[in-house]
Amino acid sequence: MRILLLLFPLLSSLSANPLQEAIEKANPHATIKLQSGHYKGNITINKPLTILGMGEDVIIEGDGKGSVITITSAFVHLKNLTIKSSGERMHMLDAAISMHKVHKCSIVACRLEDVLYGIDMDMVSDSRFEDNYITSKSYDIPLRGDGLKMYYSSKNLIRNNTIEKVRDITLNYSHNNSFIENKFTANRFATHLSMSNGNIFKGNSYRYNSVGIMLMGAKDTKVIGNSITSSNGAAGIAVMIGAVANFLFQDNVVRYNAKALYIDGKEKERGMKRFIINNEIAYNGEAFHFHATIKDNKITRNRVFGNIDDVVKDISGSFADSNIVEYNYWDRYAGFDRDKDGVGDTPYKVYQYADALWHYNKKVKFFYASPIMTLLNFLSQLAPFIEPNLILVDKKPIYQSL
Repeated sequence: MRILLLLFPLLSSLSANPLQEAIEKANPHATIKLQSGHYKGNITINKPLTILGMGEDVIIEGDGKGSVITITSAFVHLKNLTIKSSGERMHMLDAAISMHKVHKCSIVACRLEDVLYGIDMDMVSDSRFEDNYITSKSYDIPLRGDGLKMYYSSKNLIRNNTIEKVRDITLNYSHNNSFIENKFTANRFATHLSMSNGNIFKGNSYRYNSVGIMLMGAKDTKVIGNSITSSNGAAGIAVMIGAVANFLFQDNVVRYNAKALYIDGKEKERGMKRFIINNEIAYNGEAFHFHATIKDNKITRNRVFGNIDDVVKDISGSFADSNIVEYNYWDRYAGFDRDKDGVGDTPYKVYQYADALWHYNKKVKFFYASPIMTLLNFLSQLAPFIEPNLILVDKKPIYQSL
């Protein structure tokens, strides 16, 4: 039988913790309803329970030590709460909410602020995190905690949250999670996957992060319909792709980044690894940056325009036959479409000429776009005295007349 407990605002100066006492006295699956006011944090929930904020300003505040709320039971639900003032110990993962070995929980419409970590998820599954606002303490980015730290956590739904000014959002050994329609703003690594498979990212917005999405060991990952813009800082990378298999990147808008897609392929990999389909990649410093031999990519029906460089390769290597590159629109394509079928009569070929020497020697970058390098580039294309490097071929480029 479900029991309803009603708590009125409590003075934080009291030595006891009435909220913890109410939790301990409540029957499993009870609902504790909180009126507007301040409630002492540093609480532990070890039974199925719902804590529901009834007012507009229901604050659970820690004492600046440890985590504000620790959850060690399944079927725990928190809704409409402000949770603040965690500890500052990075090695102890002090957080707004710490969850350990639980399932079927939900955190909904909560505001997490002035905390080191947002939600620390250790072996959490089949849970929902929706409509929350998460930020960290106002430290320099390396000293902040992660907005979401997911470790061996799978089959969770993360939807319509705003996560800003945290360090990272990390997934380690966490599989089959869904990130839907979230906003990631002004973080370091807005989404960092390591050894995590089967995750989907759909309809999210990434803005002003150092790196939007970083994949360092991921299989069967889908990134669909996201907006990834204005990545800044030393990296300025929208999507960093390393050690992936069956990676789908489709229907995304990637704009205003130093590097749109940074792809680190492996020499020994076999079979198609990356499917880059129907994206808009525009107004970036570099549209595609390859850090290896270019191989095992399907790149098709993308719209690539307004970028300083379409394709960059920073180490030697060839363009492999294992690539499928076709039906992309490139604004630099200078061919014709005499049969009016919408496809260029000749392939679009990307070469590295003299002005791309800085891709191999960063000291040369000082002269990038200078008159002398522009002249060398023009002369190399007009009458090559050194064979340029062919780094990408689109066999069937989309032709668009002016």
